[in-house]
Amino acid sequence: MRKVIFHLNCFEQGGAERVVSNLVNQLVDKDYEIIAATQWQGENEFRLDERVRRIHVGLKPEDEKKNRLLKILLRFHYLRKLVKAEKPDLVVSFTRRANYRAIIATLFLKVPLITAVRQDPKSYYNSTADKILVPLLYRLPEGCVFQTNEQMEYFPKVLQRKSRVILNPVNDKYLNVPAPAEREKTVVQSGRLVGFKNQEMLFRAFLRVHEKHPDYILKLYGGDSFDGTKEKLEKIIKDHQAEEYIKLMGACDDLEKELPKAAVYAFSSDYEGMPNALLEAMVLGMPCVATDCPCGGPATVMTHEKDGLLIPVGDEDAMTEGICRLIENRELAEQLGANARKLGDRINGPAILKEWQEYMEKVLANK
Repeated sequence: MRKVIFHLNCFEQGGAERVVSNLVNQLVDKDYEIIAATQWQGENEFRLDERVRRIHVGLKPEDEKKNRLLKILLRFHYLRKLVKAEKPDLVVSFTRRANYRAIIATLFLKVPLITAVRQDPKSYYNSTADKILVPLLYRLPEGCVFQTNEQMEYFPKVLQRKSRVILNPVNDKYLNVPAPAEREKTVVQSGRLVGFKNQEMLFRAFLRVHEKHPDYILKLYGGDSFDGTKEKLEKIIKDHQAEEYIKLMGACDDLEKELPKAAVYAFSSDYEGMPNALLEAMVLGMPCVATDCPCGGPATVMTHEKDGLLIPVGDEDAMTEGICRLIENRELAEQLGANARKLGDRINGPAILKEWQEYMEKVLANK
């Protein structure tokens, strides 16, 4: 039985956390011993199989009064202590800070490490410290899982040569959902309210769509990130007296039931890793218009005018035109949606699990 430690900050509901929770829950069914080493417990976390051992490697209550440098060192120490005690066959880390911790914590322990990069590196690895640490530290792992080739190109070539691009799996509940007999006159987006998703641009575009198609409404499903975006969106609604046709729906656990009712799915992000929300909309068979944002996530899974419409980042005119085109040409819209649904064959849970297993075993064999 292989023993694998997965290291990330927590399992609070988010893109990376969703991927890890799905992955570890499937790996225990494949006779892997899994330890989830996390920094803290979130308020609203994804469920873990009871066979997954959850171990806290973050700060202890008595550490909170210590200085910042000592806290950083303790985070490395606690993770390293766990790795030395458990002697896993492999460590897998997810996201920027967790990757740095895992790289340093596993130094000289002869335990292979796979890091996983989930964000746009040009946006998330752009500090002075990152510019020093990335070329120095990211040559050390035995491998790395990226979501796009554009992501991979940011990192040292020595790492690129031993890495793999693996897409995110979608939850089974989004697969094989039948298309409605008739679409509602609605445009939708799903995802938390946060600045980089540029939902303000979508709202401004939809105001123009509504002028041409006054019987259509926009629904945005997603919780608040508390970065001020929700307030900005509410102001747009209030300033244009758009309460009847632009609606903030809040978080929703039944997106697989609500999203397919709509005529168009609009994705407006300025940058993302591999956007789970867009993947879910596509496998639901939705006609999608999406920004071609870095680091290449939408363009990796979508071909313009084959299974969706790709538009330039931040282009309000193109978003307006794309939505109107899908509203007005329903034959094209449904053909794009039918083609998008085929993505489910590539990114269902078992398919992605197989890719991860093959890559993990390859790294172990090389080590």
